[in-house]
Order: sequence, then C-alpha cells, then structure tokens
Amino acid sequence: MLLAQLGVDFEIYVPSVDESQQPNEDPGDYVTRISSAKAQAVTGDVVLAADTCVSLNGTIYGKPSDIDHAEVILKELSGKTHQVITGIAVQFDGHLLNGIVKTEVEFIDVHQSALDWYLSLGDSLDKAGAYGIQGAAGAFVSAIHGSHSNVIGLPLVETANLLRDAGIDLMHTGRSDHQ
Repeated sequence: MLLAQLGVDFEIYVPSVDESQQPNEDPGDYVTRISSAKAQAVTGDVVLAADTCVSLNGTIYGKPSDIDHAEVILKELSGKTHQVITGIAVQFDGHLLNGIVKTEVEFIDVHQSALDWYLSLGDSLDKAGAYGIQGAAGAFVSAIHGSHSNVIGLPLVETANLLRDAGIDLMHTGRSDHQ
C-alpha cells in the first residue's frame, strides 16, 4: 500500500528467509540482517526489501504466534514508549544499500476491556508488536516521534532516498541519470 502511494510499479515476492533472532542481537542489527537477506534472496534489476520489528528496552517483538501471545505483547507495550525499527535494503547491479529508521511510539494504558475488543478484531496476528497503527489499534497510540509511515511498515522518505541512490528517482519518471 505504501509503495503504491509513491507510484512505483513493482512485483511482490516473499522469499524464504529465516527470521530467527541471533543471540544478543540488537533490534537494529536484526532488521538490517533480515532485510538484507530478503533483498539478496530475490533476483531483479532493483530489489527493495524491508523488515520491521517493535522493541521495548532492547526486547524484539515480531509478529505474535497466536492471540494469547498478542495479548502478552500488547500488555507489555501498554502505558510505555517503544520503538518501531525498520531495516530497508535495496539491491541493484551487484550493490546492496541499507538504511534503518527508528520511530518512538507512546501507548496509552490499555485497559483489559479495550484489549479484549482489539484482539477480537483479529487484526493483531500479522503485525510486528501485535498492532497496526493504521487500524483500530491507532486508538492506543498517544504520540509518535519520527516517521509515521515507518510505524505502518515502510519509511517512505528513507525508502525513496535509497531507491534514488539505486537509480530510481521517484520524483521523476524512469531511472535517473546517476547511479
């Protein structure tokens, strides 16, 4: 959805990449490693890959395994400020470019009745940190410091910059003159 908003013509591939966290791996290193592995697993003229996680005090929260896990994650985030961290990788002409974006997100104290309501919507299972700000869980977010599109899953400014460095200038049609 976010990439389409930029007017990019693209195809989606879902590479098979082991997304397990390595021992003592910090969240920034984790998303950089996973996004790079995704980009390198796909063949194309220009390959864009990204990976997003939620981090609270250095603990990485990816997608929950089930609804009970989603509830545990959301209770951990309740009333606290966490980071949404996205690693972006662009592979082209034998080069790999990387970027990382961190956004601070403040959650309200989420009461059990609100948590039960949100979990009943089924919106939490396919999202890092068990929530999507663009949906009903936006009601849990009291403030964002940084990139809003990053919290949705793809930081647009940084993505456009990496694509420009790879020869795709989104502000103009076609490939740019410099690479």
